[in-house]
Amino acid sequence: MAMPRPTVAQLVYGSCTVIFSTLAMLLLSGASSGAGVAIVAVSALALGLLVAMTVPLPRSRAAAAARPAAVSRLQAPRPVRATVAPPAREPVRERAAS
Repeated sequence: MAMPRPTVAQLVYGSCTVIFSTLAMLLLSGASSGAGVAIVAVSALALGLLVAMTVPLPRSRAAAAARPAAVSRLQAPRPVRATVAPPAREPVRERAAS
């Protein structure tokens, strides 16, 4: 069985997580030794992998079509009915005869 390819969202979220978590952990821990930096790097990679794997995958069209009709009716947007009050009538003003 072939492994599915990662989506663009998974790659972006995972990469951003690795970069930002590495910077944050290095700044907060103050690690300067090689072992400390290696531990931070490995933990950031593990966190990025976890984030990338938990990004929801897009649904296929076949899975969306197989959904029960009752569920799709509940999630379908309903039209909004707006009522507008009629404009207020102004009293009729007659011109004075001159």
